[in-house]
Amino acid sequence: MFCPFCRHPDSRVVDSRTSDDGTSIRRRRQCPNCGRRFSTTETASLNVVKRNGVLEPFSRDKIISGVRKACQGRPVTDGDLAVLAQKVEEAVRASGASQIEANDIGLAILPPLRDLDEVAYLRFASVYQAFDSLEDFEASIGQLREEHTSRPRPTRSVDE
Repeated sequence: MFCPFCRHPDSRVVDSRTSDDGTSIRRRRQCPNCGRRFSTTETASLNVVKRNGVLEPFSRDKIISGVRKACQGRPVTDGDLAVLAQKVEEAVRASGASQIEANDIGLAILPPLRDLDEVAYLRFASVYQAFDSLEDFEASIGQLREEHTSRPRPTRSVDE
């Protein structure tokens, strides 16, 4: 790491700390030549392989904008979308890969979106799971209904 002050080609790490969200490391460094200190931030890069083969950096904003289209007219807030994008990024980074296919990101969006809003989920799934017919929609709706009936219902207290 070059010193930003004297351009010496080496530095010594004095302190390292992870960021609050755990996605980056802040390092405090000292130059052995001039003795001045400076900070660096290190993050693991994650690139998305688009359908045409082009690589681009992963972006939560692109997830939010893509899911926002599916959520139009639904009771979903910007905060909800930010949390969803964070969950997707955590799931994608947990794979340990430095590159991921764009379609795999779309598929990673589906589970948290289903939990957030089922109508938006169906809209989004129709694109990423390539629904071709009404039967595809019916099968997905049937699966959602099955999940609803298999979930235990919350018990109500006598006071309610």
